[in-house]
Amino acid sequence: MVGKAGVPADRQGAARLWLMLAIAAGCLLAAIALPDSGRRLMAAMAGLTVVAVVLLARGQAWWRHWQDRRLEQRLIRLIGLDATPCFTTDAEGLIGFQNRAAEERFGRRDRTTLVAALHDHFANPASVLYRLQSRAANLGAAREDVLTRRGHTRLSVHRLGQLRYLWRLEEFVDRAASGRGAETLSLPMLVANKSGVILFSNEAMRRLLGGRPKRLDRIFTVATLRSGEEVEVASVDGPVRAILAEVEGAGERREIYLMPVPDRAGREAVLADFEHVPVSLMKFGGDGSLRAANRAARDLLALEPEAEIGFSDLFEGLGRAVADWLADVAAERLPGGAEVLRLRRPDEDVFLQITLRRIVEQGRPAVLAVLNDATALKTLEAQFAQSQKMQAIGQLAGGIAHDFNNLLTAISGHCDLLLLRHDRGDPEYADLVQIHQNANRAASLVGQLLAFSRKQNLKPERLDLQEVLSDLTHLLNRLVGERVSLKLAHAPDLGPIRADKRQLEQVLMNLVVNARDAMPEGGVICIETEALTLREELRRDRAMVPPGDYAVIRVIDTGTGIPPERLQKIFEPFFTTKRTGEGTGLGLSTAYGIVKQSGGFIFVDSAPGEGSIFHLYFPIHDGPEDAADPPPPRPKMQLKQGDGVVLLVEDEAPVRAFASRALRLRGYTVLEAENAEEALKTLEDPALEVDVFVTDVVMPGMDGPSWVRQALTARPHVRVIFVSGYAEDCLTESQARIPNSVFLPKPFSLNDLTATVQGQLH
Repeated sequence: MVGKAGVPADRQGAARLWLMLAIAAGCLLAAIALPDSGRRLMAAMAGLTVVAVVLLARGQAWWRHWQDRRLEQRLIRLIGLDATPCFTTDAEGLIGFQNRAAEERFGRRDRTTLVAALHDHFANPASVLYRLQSRAANLGAAREDVLTRRGHTRLSVHRLGQLRYLWRLEEFVDRAASGRGAETLSLPMLVANKSGVILFSNEAMRRLLGGRPKRLDRIFTVATLRSGEEVEVASVDGPVRAILAEVEGAGERREIYLMPVPDRAGREAVLADFEHVPVSLMKFGGDGSLRAANRAARDLLALEPEAEIGFSDLFEGLGRAVADWLADVAAERLPGGAEVLRLRRPDEDVFLQITLRRIVEQGRPAVLAVLNDATALKTLEAQFAQSQKMQAIGQLAGGIAHDFNNLLTAISGHCDLLLLRHDRGDPEYADLVQIHQNANRAASLVGQLLAFSRKQNLKPERLDLQEVLSDLTHLLNRLVGERVSLKLAHAPDLGPIRADKRQLEQVLMNLVVNARDAMPEGGVICIETEALTLREELRRDRAMVPPGDYAVIRVIDTGTGIPPERLQKIFEPFFTTKRTGEGTGLGLSTAYGIVKQSGGFIFVDSAPGEGSIFHLYFPIHDGPEDAADPPPPRPKMQLKQGDGVVLLVEDEAPVRAFASRALRLRGYTVLEAENAEEALKTLEDPALEVDVFVTDVVMPGMDGPSWVRQALTARPHVRVIFVSGYAEDCLTESQARIPNSVFLPKPFSLNDLTATVQGQLH
C-alpha cells in the first residue's frame, strides 16, 4: 500500500494484469481458429473466465481505491490540522496517510514504512511498533510511552477496519533527560529502560565511569538494585561506594542517581534518635547478628548495651528456625509480618510479639524488629485452647458414655435374665450378683462422664440451700472422719435455687471429700453460703457471670493447695493429683458438669500451702412453686400372653435381644426391628395391632422421634417409650410434640423396662 491514497500502482501488479489480458486474448483467438467445436467452446470459456477475473480484480482495486479516498477525506477533516503527528499504515506497516504535523516533523514519507520513519527517533522502533500493532489487532487500541532524545513520546494506535491502523505520536519534552537539566547536576545520573539498556547518562556519570555506559550490569556489581541501599560502582579509578536512589520515570524508564555515603556524624545522629524512641526496637543483620537495640528493648530483654548476641539466641518457638525467618525477610523472600515468640529464659515464660520489617539505613540493608510483650495475650490464647479442649473432652465423654450405656444395658440385662433362673442357693448366684453390682458401678462411672459432658438426666426442683445442707450435714460429718471438722455458716436471706437435689448433694460430697484428702494432718472444712447481687457482669476463668441475684456456696479448706500449673486442669476428667488407686479423677469434673448443666458457675482460688476455696454460683429462682409430686405408680400387674403387642426398635443387637426376651418373659408379644425403616415397613400391614412402640432415639438413618411421628399419623393411639444412652435433654423438644410418650434412660434393668411398658399400657 503506497502513494498518498494507497492506490496499488507497483510495476509487478501492472505486469501481472497485462499478462492475464494477453492470456485471455489468446484463449479467445484460439476459440475462433480451432476447427473442433468442443475445443473452441473450452477456449472461449477459459478466455471469458480470465477476462472476468481481470474485471473482478480491477473492480476490487477500484473499490479499495474509492474507500481509501473516502477514508483519506475523513482523516483530513478529522486530524489533518491536528498538532500531533498522525499516520495510517497497512498490516505491513507501509504509510498511507500522514497529516501536516507528521510531514513537518518527519518529512514526506511516501512508499516507506513507519519503522523507517522513526528509526532515529527512539531505540528499537521495530519491536515497539510490532508490539503495539499486535495489541491493537486484538484489543482495538494500544498505547505506550517511549524514551526519546528530546524527552519521551506517547505512541497510540487504533485499528481502522481489518487491515488499516491509525498512529498518533504525542511528544513531551523532558528537561531532565534532554541533557540541559541533567547535565548540570553534580550527582551522577543515568536513564535506563527496563531491560537494563542505558539510554542517557549525564556528564557527572560519564566522568565517574570514564566514558558513556551502555548497560547497567557493566556499572554495578549486584544484579538487583534497591533504592536507598549502598552499592558498589565500577568507576574508572576502581570500586566506589555510593547510595543508589531510583525514580520511576515515564515509559517504564528508570532514572538512577548516585549519592555520597553519609559521614560518621550523620550515622551518630540517627543512632541517637533510635536510642530514645519509647518503643522496643532492635536491628539485625541478614545473618541474625544484633546490630543495635535501643534502651526500651534492652530493658525488656535485660541486655547489656554492648551485648553481642544473635536473633536465635534470644527467641524460640516459631516451629522452624527463627534465624531462617529473619533471613527470609532480609532477602525479601517474605514481606515481614508478626509472630509470637518465646524469650529464651529458663526460669519463666515470657512471650513477645515480634514484627520484622526490612529497612535500609545509611545504605546498609537490615531488619528492624519491633517488640511487644505478648505474655498476657499468650495466656489468653492458652485459656481459649483449654476451653476448646474441655469442650472436645465433653463431647468425647458423652459419646463414650452413650456407647458404654448400650454395653452395660446388655450386660446387666442378660445378668437379670440369668438371675431369674437361679435362686440364692445356686453356686452361680453369688457370681451373677457380683457381675450385676460391678455393672451398676460401671453405670455410675458412666453417669459421671455424662455429668461432665452435661448430658446426664437431671430432675431440677426448687431448693432451699439451708435445708439441703442441713439434711446433708450428718452424711458429710461421716465422710470427713475424726481428724477433720466440718463448719457450716448460712446466710440468713438466701433465696431459693432450681437444681437436682441428688446431683447437688453429689457435688458437695465430691468437694468435701477432696478438701478432706487435701488435709492429711487434719483441719477445718468450712461450707458457707452468701446472697450475692451482681450489678455488673463478672468475668473470670474464661467465663462471664451475668448481672443478677445469686446464691453462692463456698467450700473452704486449709489444705495443701493446688499449684498454679495444675489449677487450669483440675476440672478435666481423669486428671488427679492423688496416687494410683486413691481416686478416679472424676470428682471435680462431675461437679463441673452438674453445676454447668444446672445453669450455675464454679470457680476455684488456691495457692500451695494456703488451701483452696471453691465458689459455686447458682442463680436465684424467682419462679412459682413447682407442681406437686406426681402420684405414686400403680402396682405392677403380670400380663398374660397376648395382653400387649410391643414393637421394639433398637439398632444394638445385644440390647435388642435382652429387651425382647425380657418382654416375652412378662407375657408380651414382641415385634423386632433393627432400624426405623424396617419398623415402618412392618407397620404397613393394616391388620397388625400394636400397643406400644419401644424405640431407641439415636439410630443410623431415621432417628426415633422422626419415625414415631410418621407412624402415629396412621396409629395415633399407640403409646411410645423412648430409650437412649444420652440424657433426656436431647429428646425434650421432640418428645413434647409426641403424645403419650415417656423416656427410659440406659442402662435399664429387666424390671425397669417391663414396669415402664406396663405403666404405658395401664
